Amino acid sequence: MKLNKIILTALLSAFLLTGLSACEKGPAEKAGKAIDDAASDVADSADDAADAVKEKME
Repeated sequence: MKLNKIILTALLSAFLLTGLSACEKGPAEKAGKAIDDAASDVADSADDAADAVKEKME
């Protein structure tokens, strides 16, 4: 009975550790996020430039 508890505890610990390590972001995920952020910044800058040109035209 005691051996079963030890084995069960070890298995549960292994599953929890595996689950936690799977939540970490890898390098590809971080690079994708950086690309998305850069594209968003470019789009915002383009909108600002378009607004500035529109104001000058008025």
